[in-house]
Amino acid sequence: MAAEEPVAESMLTAEGATPTPWAEALTRLENPQGEVTHWLATVRPDGRPHVVPVGAVWVDGAMYFTTGQGTQKEKNVAHNPHCVISFANQGFDLMVEGEAARVTDDETLARLAERYNAHGWPATVGEGALDAPFSAPTTGPAPYNVYKVTPAIVFGLGTTEGTWEHPTRWPFDR
Repeated sequence: MAAEEPVAESMLTAEGATPTPWAEALTRLENPQGEVTHWLATVRPDGRPHVVPVGAVWVDGAMYFTTGQGTQKEKNVAHNPHCVISFANQGFDLMVEGEAARVTDDETLARLAERYNAHGWPATVGEGALDAPFSAPTTGPAPYNVYKVTPAIVFGLGTTEGTWEHPTRWPFDR
């Protein structure tokens, strides 16, 4: 189920500052163009930050990422589910802040496997996780657990003329 559309808020205090419409951010979340690296930021149990690239997709109003079992990122979200997934695409840097929860139902995993396959990763569903013949070295071996990051807030910072003037936040937790 898709999250309710958030109300855009300008991050600038200048009079007349206009936020970027949610539809522009959503286009980039749903259909990133070209080579995109998603970065997951988590917090270790001792409070130190941890940032690592992940395979991530936006589906039905949430970000999903994969991880090998027993990786540092999986240990971190088990201890503290608060995290951020960020990436740059089409003139915007986007950050999705929320809480990660493991996904194990086959119906959702099948939809995600289809999306990953469309992006060139041949994932299949098996026993509450995804399987594939390969993944990124930082992910570890299969099976790959999947986590859903339900957005609390999304930030968008423009990186090109015409977008940088409208830094925006879209809060979901109202």
